[in-house]
Amino acid sequence: MKYRIKVDEWEQRTRTPLLLLAACFALAYAVPVLAPDAPAWIHTACRAVEWAVWAAFAGDYATRLLLTPDRWAFVRRHPLDLLAVALPLIQPLRLVSTLLLGRRARNAPQITLTVYVAGSVVGLLMFGSLAVLQVERDAPDGNIRTIGDAVWWSFTTMTTVGYGDLAPTTGLGRLLAVGLMLSGIALLGVVTANIAAWFISRFERDNAEEMRQTALLEALTLEVAALRAEMADLARTSPSVAPKVPGPVSPTPP
Repeated sequence: MKYRIKVDEWEQRTRTPLLLLAACFALAYAVPVLAPDAPAWIHTACRAVEWAVWAAFAGDYATRLLLTPDRWAFVRRHPLDLLAVALPLIQPLRLVSTLLLGRRARNAPQITLTVYVAGSVVGLLMFGSLAVLQVERDAPDGNIRTIGDAVWWSFTTMTTVGYGDLAPTTGLGRLLAVGLMLSGIALLGVVTANIAAWFISRFERDNAEEMRQTALLEALTLEVAALRAEMADLARTSPSVAPKVPGPVSPTPP
């Protein structure tokens, strides 16, 4: 139990810094792809940032692995953590997995969870666009030449529309397409499920409030009926203390 507390504390403290590092990695990865003709020092700086972020994620993974007694079980239960070492941009997906499968998932607000997963969808769309553009831009038979083409292809691939006007022609590009399809379907399914769960929870809360008010009215009705019966019994046993019921009020003459 003590090691579990240590791991939880470590993950809580490093979650935000690692997410910021993932954003830095995304920026360092995007600049060379979007600006291939940039000065050499910019490309060198971006590579340095990528290696620094990779080292930070590798250190985080190694630390949590050392804090866990059953290390093989940790590796099997956290595949996204291992992938985040190879590709830090996957870190938001790991956080989504932790949020969805963790013990606090049932108490997480549906709107917050949906917004977070939607942000991961945008990140996945960006990464898929940059990756396929880097792979396909110089392919002899490729037709994905600009970032606009790449974003359009990524969007149609993630939503499984697949118009066919743009498609990867290299083996690595097609492998990226498979990964984007599977990841996109999973994340978009999570977004849809959470939106539906939010509406259902709202309906359930409204229904519960209506049932509570109905129960209060029924209880009040029973109480009034009991009071009337008690007053009737009192009137039969003691006519002198029977309540006087006022008659109709006659209008006052002018």
